[in-house]
Amino acid sequence: MSVQVVYKNKAKSSNSGVIVLFAEDKFQLKNTKTFLSKKEKSYVERILKNKKNSKENIISFNINEKTTYILISLKKNLKGSDVENLGAQFYNFIKKNLFKEVSIITESLKSKPQKDFIGRFTHGLKLKSYEFNLYKSKKTKSVFTISLIGKPSTLYLKNKLKFKALEEGTFFTRDLVSEPGNILHPDEYAKRLLKLKKYGLKVAVYDKKKLKKLGLNALLGVGQGSIRGSYLVTLEWKGSRSKPKPLAFVGKGVCFDTGGYSLKPARFMEDMTYDMAGSAAVVGLMKTLALRKAKINAVGVVGLVENMVSGNAQRPGDIVKSYSGKTIEVLNTDAEGRLVLADALTFTEKKFKPELMVDLATLTGAIIVSLGSEYAGLFSNDDKLSKQLIQAGERVDEKLWRMPLHKNFDKLMDSKNADMQNINYVGGAGSTTAAQFLQRFILNKTSWAHLDIAGMAFSKYGGALNSGGATGYGVRLLNQFIEDNYE
Repeated sequence: MSVQVVYKNKAKSSNSGVIVLFAEDKFQLKNTKTFLSKKEKSYVERILKNKKNSKENIISFNINEKTTYILISLKKNLKGSDVENLGAQFYNFIKKNLFKEVSIITESLKSKPQKDFIGRFTHGLKLKSYEFNLYKSKKTKSVFTISLIGKPSTLYLKNKLKFKALEEGTFFTRDLVSEPGNILHPDEYAKRLLKLKKYGLKVAVYDKKKLKKLGLNALLGVGQGSIRGSYLVTLEWKGSRSKPKPLAFVGKGVCFDTGGYSLKPARFMEDMTYDMAGSAAVVGLMKTLALRKAKINAVGVVGLVENMVSGNAQRPGDIVKSYSGKTIEVLNTDAEGRLVLADALTFTEKKFKPELMVDLATLTGAIIVSLGSEYAGLFSNDDKLSKQLIQAGERVDEKLWRMPLHKNFDKLMDSKNADMQNINYVGGAGSTTAAQFLQRFILNKTSWAHLDIAGMAFSKYGGALNSGGATGYGVRLLNQFIEDNYE
């Protein structure tokens, strides 16, 4: 269902349609003279007497045969993310009750519980409304219209472009993650990224030939078993002249992951289309920054490969020389994301000399064992950067939990036959040793954070702002991180 939001000075009729009112905690209505008659108020208050101890915070009832009222009870001290989640909850309510058009009386929002309440409320509602039905033969094209009755605030108008950019960036990420592997293989993915030039991004695609010449052999090794190409794609946004050093965001883009010769179990292998969710978050972020004309310089770098089994695929025991010059013994071909990121991180640091680097990847199942689907794992060589990311995550409800890095973990990744191996041969600390491996490819002590989003990128049951499937995790988190600290 697509959502259309329009501001109007007044409703078509004050006594017909579906009217939405905001009430204070436990459905307390105050200062209702301008939008409720005495008779209506008396009727509503009689209904609300039975709702004061209700656990519901959204109710509806008919006041006459033409008019339905929806009342939304607002708890005290709502945070911005609470308001967005409430908007998402409201979307579920109207969808369940099959309402096609509602009028929200913004004047009923007397206590102003959160700055730009209406903007955040409708933002959450729109994020929740996302559906991926591209491949369904029968598509239902329904439009839900929200008329906002009242005068828009200055802050609402200011934030309108930002929220729209965030929605488009998040939806683009979700679209990419939702695509099946036979459609969004590396060749197609690279083509779609070239189309982002129209938003003002500078896009460069490095194909197999260029990557081989440069020496990104760790990345190429992962993709060598596929009939598809392997690519590194850079997306640059230049929105500031005063801060020349860019912020860099790096994403793992394994478009389908069989595990290679270290083959994954057949059960749930179909979900491995989302192993490129880290790259999709980077791409969605870059689109968001371009759409809202962010006043920063940023670069997104994504490694796009397909990890397949064939006569040309990488074998367990192979040794590859990475872009950094360090050699890697590949003991497990299903520990492939770190090989892609190893080359991508060194390339990004060397070419762009960024102020900081944040990488995102669905890297380990171990992080799901640790944190489930509530937090992404954060590993970093910089306390300040970690704190900034955690705070940004709390603001948008895309939470992070910092996990340890320590030199003592290095010995678990040392190899007898090469500089390092790509798995921890002892077992345990799977997410930490993967991050410790990545840290070896940060050559110039650049501030760096690794976000393991394996438990957050895709949701079987849905979350606060998504209805199941691809979540778009990371776009809003990193946009908030940039807003709070670098603009």
